[in-house]
Amino acid sequence: MHSVLRNPMRGIALKVSSVVVFLAMQTFIKLAGSDIPPGQVTFCRSFFALFPIMAYLAYNRQLRAAFYTANPIGHLKRGTIGILSMAFGFYGLLHLPLPEAIALGYALPLVAVIFAAVFLGETVRIYRWSAVLVGIVGVAIVSWPKLTLFRDGGMEAEQAVGALCVLFSAVLGGMAMIQVRRLVEEEKTATIVLYFSITASVFSLASLPFGWLILPWPTALYLIAAGFCGGVAQILLTESYRHADVSTIAPFEYTSILLGGIVAYFVFGDVPSVTMLIVIVIAAGIFIIYREHQLGIEQREARKATTPQA
Repeated sequence: MHSVLRNPMRGIALKVSSVVVFLAMQTFIKLAGSDIPPGQVTFCRSFFALFPIMAYLAYNRQLRAAFYTANPIGHLKRGTIGILSMAFGFYGLLHLPLPEAIALGYALPLVAVIFAAVFLGETVRIYRWSAVLVGIVGVAIVSWPKLTLFRDGGMEAEQAVGALCVLFSAVLGGMAMIQVRRLVEEEKTATIVLYFSITASVFSLASLPFGWLILPWPTALYLIAAGFCGGVAQILLTESYRHADVSTIAPFEYTSILLGGIVAYFVFGDVPSVTMLIVIVIAAGIFIIYREHQLGIEQREARKATTPQA
């Protein structure tokens, strides 16, 4: 069994790095266009992720060992949940403005904290529960106007479906995070990442009979780039779970909101709405709550270290 090294700061750094690379992946997918079937997008994201993953493993001389697993059923569960989460999430991403898709995706870390407490027995104290409650308010503010568009039909109804898909993707993503957290107890990071990409590629390939498109080269290159970014981000994310609890690193998903707003403005011309500005304030509040909690812990530890012993 592989021991889990406890280094929360390293886990947080890896998590933030994965968020940045995942944002690049989302940007490439958004640039590819909204007419591409989600199954085709998911296949490109999963299949082309194998190239950086296998190159990384080969460089570290872990490629052969990565194929060995003591828990194939666990990988199958993680792959099944993960591929469904990606498919729903990509549909929402393609039919919503990037900032709103990102904001709705913030339901994922909230769900992850709740699931970590319920299914993994992790200790979640009042500071994190406060952040979760504040985050739920933010997600509700963003999602409610979209969900009321069902009655309008046309493009508005598509955005409403997209919003629901992103929220459902977040729930599935939280379940996938719990499964990964269990897998790192006995599996190498390389094995978890490799088997997920293989499983997701095979499962998404099954959507081929439902109408894939012949893509022009620029669109194909965007999806290939998205796959490469996804592979790199997947390694970073999976490794972060090895060094810190899910409930510790999940709130740092919010680091993408500022970057996402900048990218959306300069690449897609999306101007942040009043709703998005409210969410930014809420996200900042979550960080303040979390940071104050961390400072309290550090101060208590410092006092213990400087207190003379009898």
